[in-house]
Amino acid sequence: MKTIGLIGGMSWESTVPYYQVINETVKEKLGGLHSAQCILYSVDFAEIEACQASGDWDRSAVILGQAAMALEKAGADFIVICTNAMHKVAPQIQAQIHIPILHIAEMTALELEKAGIQTVGLLGTKYTMSQDFYKKVLVDRGIQVLVPPESEMETVNTIIYDELCLGIIKDSSRQTYLRIMGELAARGAQGIIEGCTEIGLLVKQSDTKIPLFDTTLIHARSAALRALED
Repeated sequence: MKTIGLIGGMSWESTVPYYQVINETVKEKLGGLHSAQCILYSVDFAEIEACQASGDWDRSAVILGQAAMALEKAGADFIVICTNAMHKVAPQIQAQIHIPILHIAEMTALELEKAGIQTVGLLGTKYTMSQDFYKKVLVDRGIQVLVPPESEMETVNTIIYDELCLGIIKDSSRQTYLRIMGELAARGAQGIIEGCTEIGLLVKQSDTKIPLFDTTLIHARSAALRALED
């Protein structure tokens, strides 16, 4: 079994299901008392969020690069960055290490292709929705990406940072997300990417008939399966 290097804490609320899903997947595949070999480096999210807010992505790349190097030194075989937005600096992190990064958007694109999704709605932080670092991975695979209007992006982003990252789950926010998802579906989205690792804490597949692609579950399961590859 390969050793998974997890860069977590962004937020820690969504790092918890990563650990759970990875171990559940290993148990499902191997049975018995098997669990995953993994190393977690959990960063201080306040420091990362300050970099995001100020646009200092270079500084965040240094912080996460140091985490990745520490995981490599500790024996990790590959890196999992447990957040969507910080894949913006994945190339800079990759340049600092000799082991691969399992990219969350690439794993999500594979799931969309398996499901036959050609047009998808994307919800996440304002950085993920408005910038190209994430969407380009999907577009390059021939998948059309729809995002909410700018005003709705702010609503989605505020709920993530002011509620979900703090472990606050409100039904009113769930209904807001479901409305926005419905609007994306009306524009032609065949499914919705929950493109922030906290969104799956708020909206489950049981809440809507629109196919949801929870990036936390996809990424974590992909990591476990990669660890079990020969």
